[in-house]
Amino acid sequence: MLRWRARLREILGRPLVSYYLVLGCSALLLALGLMMVLSASSIESMQISEGRSPFYLFLRQIGAAAVGLPIMYLCSRLPRRFFQFAGYPLLAISIIGLVMVIFIGASELGAQRWIYVGGFTVQPSEPAKLALVLWGADMLARKARGGLIEWRHLLVPLMPGVAILAVLVMLGRDLGTTIVLMLIFLTLLWVVGAPVRLFVAVLGLLVLATVIMITVEPYRLARLTGFLHVWDSAQAEGYQAAQGQIAMGTGGWFGLGLGSSRAKWDWVPHAESDFIFSILGEELGLMGTLVVVALFGLLGYAGLRIASRVSDPFIRLAAAAAVAWIAGQAIVNIGAVIGVLPVTGIPLPLVSYGGSALLPTLAALGMLLSFAKQEPGAAEALAARGPGPAARALSWLGLGRPAARSRRAGR
Repeated sequence: MLRWRARLREILGRPLVSYYLVLGCSALLLALGLMMVLSASSIESMQISEGRSPFYLFLRQIGAAAVGLPIMYLCSRLPRRFFQFAGYPLLAISIIGLVMVIFIGASELGAQRWIYVGGFTVQPSEPAKLALVLWGADMLARKARGGLIEWRHLLVPLMPGVAILAVLVMLGRDLGTTIVLMLIFLTLLWVVGAPVRLFVAVLGLLVLATVIMITVEPYRLARLTGFLHVWDSAQAEGYQAAQGQIAMGTGGWFGLGLGSSRAKWDWVPHAESDFIFSILGEELGLMGTLVVVALFGLLGYAGLRIASRVSDPFIRLAAAAAVAWIAGQAIVNIGAVIGVLPVTGIPLPLVSYGGSALLPTLAALGMLLSFAKQEPGAAEALAARGPGPAARALSWLGLGRPAARSRRAGR
């Protein structure tokens, strides 16, 4: 046992552990997500395409991944200063998009979240999460460097910016995204060292706002009632939660097999998005769901490891906030599916269908890869590793950097 502990400490002490954990967990979750979208969306796709193709939604998700992966790679190569600057225009674009949603957005199931652009739907609240991570981290990091990190300075202009985003999202009646934005905000305050009384006061205001949002909308109150009494309202408000739990229970230890779900045949609403975890549990069983939970746990560990090992205040804040967003959203989604949290309509990151959610998530993971290179010894370890597959492919085409070619010629 002692030898295994020593070996584990040795492995975790290596400088590139965070880098490879973020890369590996992201790749596995994305691959699993594409596979599950293919399975869970086939029936819905045939209904949307009027029976022509069961791959309609899957191909759209593949298209989003084909755009998102180069974005992730590009973000992994960008310096910290780019992310500090990018938060401001991204925040402005997100606010403009959220204002447009109020006036011309499409409404579905009580929430007004989407804008139709050609044949695509855009959800501006998704990039708003990344915008808040970057902008909020830079705001607090600047104050930390200026020696102004007092409680009076923590909330200006951060609080007004968060309030604008939250109010615009709430006007679209999107409680789930509002909760995620507040989670990012609380994480920024926690990491920067806000006084406990300030943290508790802000948390109390958020709880009060959540209660008000639930009580003023009848369908949210019905969802909460359905959560508290799922099986008493299994044919009404608790229908989605009950069907999701039935699907999870049907999977047993190892599942029915890929593509063998019965619940996706219009039994579980939104099987390809909000409740894709229930289809995953039905087809891959308890073992499959535990693998997904473990991957999100490792991804969260890697992000927190980056935040704890890097001294730069912006990187620490942005890494912790990004982890809170992605891992926190996964906890809320999985908790709703297994019945320990109310249904909020939040997708499972990297796994659920939806390009608007996938692209900002991949960008945030690329940012974490870039930050992982700033850990002590990481840059040296990457340099000793030599050029990666992309650099070697470019060199074969004669497009590689001269330094890389000269090093290979010297060998």
